[in-house]
Amino acid sequence: MSTMDNLKDAFAGESQANRKYLAFAKKAEAEGFDQVAKLFRAAAAAETVHAHNHLKVMGGINSTKENIKEAIEGETHEYTKMYPEMIMEAEKEGESKAVRSFDFANNVESIHASLYQKALDNLGNNESVDYYVCQVCGNTVENNAPDKCHVCGAARSMFIKID
Repeated sequence: MSTMDNLKDAFAGESQANRKYLAFAKKAEAEGFDQVAKLFRAAAAAETVHAHNHLKVMGGINSTKENIKEAIEGETHEYTKMYPEMIMEAEKEGESKAVRSFDFANNVESIHASLYQKALDNLGNNESVDYYVCQVCGNTVENNAPDKCHVCGAARSMFIKID
């Protein structure tokens, strides 16, 4: 294995650890273990530092314009190929919870691609837009949270504003 392969593996591992630890922190908080939740969040922040360092060394951070184009490409791959294939496999295996999870992500990835395209088209205009994310399915909307999520049907209260 080459150093570049190792950097890619390390980036993936650190990124996954960050997300996992944040999920663990939510669970610890819900169970009343605030100190453990804080530790999970601290470790998650450290894993983010590691992941960013690896990505920088790989040359994976470019100009904002190039980064948006890469994001569009990645999101488009996810909703046109990756998730449809995963949904079909999960359906074949009768894994309804996985189908639902993949379907939510699939629907939202096309929204992300559209939002990135809009950002690319308006790059440099310094237009101020607020974003809200549904905590059930990840639906991402501009300006105001809807009364009801059009992806999963969740109430407005399930949307959080992103700063």
